[in-house]
Amino acid sequence: MDWDKLRVFHAVASAGSFTNAGEALNLSQSAVSRQISALEESLDVPLFHRHARGLILTEQGDLLYNTARDVFAKLAITEAQLTESRERPQGPLRVTTTVAFGMLWLTPALRDFIDLYPEIQISVILDDGELDLAMREADVAIRMSPPRQPDLVQRHLVDLHYSIYASPDYLAKHGTPASPEELDQHRIIVYGDTPRPPVGSLNWLLHAGAHPDRPRKPVLKVNSLYGIFLAAQSGLGIASLPNYFSHHTDQLVQILPELRGPTIEAFFVYPEELRHSMRIAVFRDFLLKKIAERG
Repeated sequence: MDWDKLRVFHAVASAGSFTNAGEALNLSQSAVSRQISALEESLDVPLFHRHARGLILTEQGDLLYNTARDVFAKLAITEAQLTESRERPQGPLRVTTTVAFGMLWLTPALRDFIDLYPEIQISVILDDGELDLAMREADVAIRMSPPRQPDLVQRHLVDLHYSIYASPDYLAKHGTPASPEELDQHRIIVYGDTPRPPVGSLNWLLHAGAHPDRPRKPVLKVNSLYGIFLAAQSGLGIASLPNYFSHHTDQLVQILPELRGPTIEAFFVYPEELRHSMRIAVFRDFLLKKIAERG
């Protein structure tokens, strides 16, 4: 099986179109299409159903894609191990975490890491879903719950506590609730229905102090904690935010401080195959030091 054609096939199956795969491979759409047609001819099986809306893998194509994906994931791990220096960590490091934590806590801290380890080329992938580390969609993850995937190494990083905030403008217009029950008279901003929230119990404000038969209705749903933060900052309503927002809440007032929201455990997670990677070890130690310094 021709390796170059298999590489093109893997890119097309991942991207779902010749055009997107061509952009990733720096090839023209026609060149990509020719490679796929040649691979199908050599195997004497169709690999894709071609539709106006895009490409769909055939049964044979799905079998080949699953195998190719495993091969490329293992090759990526091998490449990382071969390029890692025993004396000085170097090479690419792809880190994934939730959008809000990545924007507000992680990326501002990375300047110090890059100054310490300029030979590590770090990439941050912000996604409230869980990328597949076993398939090397990322090398390490900072997750707000214990990992569900098997064969992943996990290290507890920090406990995140949720508090309640509103803007001074909102409180001046609508008043400050003096008890959880009074939240019934206020506008509540919560996490959206889809996609799945990065952690559970994010919408606890809809139930805190509420009568079981009269659940509160939110004024707004946003599928991003950062979006919830901006909405509360604008004066739209009351929101629950984790404590890593504390450095960014100058324009918000904490209310009902005695009412504590859920405590979320954050974990540092990576595949078992990378247990001895120096890049991962120094990044993990850097995070632990930063958390101790900044909280």
